[in-house]
Amino acid sequence: MKKLLLGAVLTLASSVCAMAADEIAKSPPAAPYQQVSKLVKLPDFLPGMGQLFVDPATLPAGPFLAYDHDGKLVSTIYMLPTKDLNPDKSFDNLAAPGGHVDHIDVYYNAGHPGVEEPHVHVVLWHVAADGEASVAK
Repeated sequence: MKKLLLGAVLTLASSVCAMAADEIAKSPPAAPYQQVSKLVKLPDFLPGMGQLFVDPATLPAGPFLAYDHDGKLVSTIYMLPTKDLNPDKSFDNLAAPGGHVDHIDVYYNAGHPGVEEPHVHVVLWHVAADGEASVAK
């Protein structure tokens, strides 16, 4: 009976994750995500990143959902304040709401509207490296 129940729970969890990924696969994602350019003074589309959406309750770290010009989810971005990268703070279980992660980029950013303090971008790419060109310009 326990194995049957566990199997049902795992199947349901997999279905919920798949539904969640489907719900954000195309722009705009459902609430609570909001378009970043409507929250702070940033362009609608940022070259190299795309069109960004975030749940304001998760700021400053995110996750930010990044879409290409066709409205396809290409990456999930976390913006981790450098002051929090120390032995007293950890960022555990960072989710990849878009599902499969092809590769990850990490780079420093001195700050910008919305996340003014220096931080590190952790970019979970849902597309292959050659797919990054869809947000290049």
